[in-house]
Amino acid sequence: MNTGLRITVFAAALAATFGTAYGVGGTVDAISPEPKSGAHSGPEGHAGAGHEEKSGGHEAMAPGGLEVSQGGYTLDLKTPRLDVGEKTALRFAVVQDGTGRTLTEYQREHGKELHLILASRDLTVYRHLHPVRAADGIWSTPVELPEAGAYRVFADFRPEGGEALTLGADLAASGPYEPADLPEPDTTAQVGGYEVELDGDLTPGRASELTLTVTKNGKPVRNLQPYLGAYGHLVALRSGDLAYLHVHPNGEPGDGRTRPGPGISFTATAPSTGAYRLFLDFRHEGEVRTAAFTVRAGGAVDESGRPSQTESAEQEAGHAH
Repeated sequence: MNTGLRITVFAAALAATFGTAYGVGGTVDAISPEPKSGAHSGPEGHAGAGHEEKSGGHEAMAPGGLEVSQGGYTLDLKTPRLDVGEKTALRFAVVQDGTGRTLTEYQREHGKELHLILASRDLTVYRHLHPVRAADGIWSTPVELPEAGAYRVFADFRPEGGEALTLGADLAASGPYEPADLPEPDTTAQVGGYEVELDGDLTPGRASELTLTVTKNGKPVRNLQPYLGAYGHLVALRSGDLAYLHVHPNGEPGDGRTRPGPGISFTATAPSTGAYRLFLDFRHEGEVRTAAFTVRAGGAVDESGRPSQTESAEQEAGHAH
């Protein structure tokens, strides 16, 4: 790794924080969400999906998590920095733009009012957290980061009566660090004595089916347990900018057709060509485990995870009108 990539994360975090600074009013009240026409909405009620944008006659799904403010709401991260190796309360709130009032009315999605995802910028650390909300609307959850680095926090939620949103904010663990290379693509992941095999491809701009099959000691796991109302949850993050996709399985426990393993089927749409890191949460024998995969959508990418210049040029030429 080029030593020029070594940075002091605290300084970087300060720059990111001031670069995305915003004003939040001092009023803390319960609010009644007002859906906006430009709100971030997901297909068929799936939290974390993007909104549709039309360009040159094409329709594409814009990914979530790239903005701290969207759809009339802002993610106010009250703990922008944590110390490595120390369990600390990560605190945040969702506030309404223009008023600064803290959101306290949420629509439950998959058993929770809000899902919090935490990932390192190099995509080697991943956490799916479920914070607790106080009466004043402030959320908190204990977090212990294993190493210094730059992180991203994603709040995946739906205001009561509003549209699904995924807001993102930067988090840092201070200290010098060297970003890790993105793991190479692989269709098999090992986690806690389990093996998970990925079948299917991500296709830019088009829905694709992904099937993840869970085995243990070489035998199919046919008794997966429901976790947050499903047999598995899948989050995809795009390498580089960490664009966020949150997809849910095809089918659910108790619907009369969905089996508890070994295969878990998802439908996902990649917003662009590039490298993605997929994280599957599944529950078995009372414990939730996470299997991670690197996949490439739509062609070759460079070492940063971005589409190669040749690939990008070909795509632009192919979409010219």
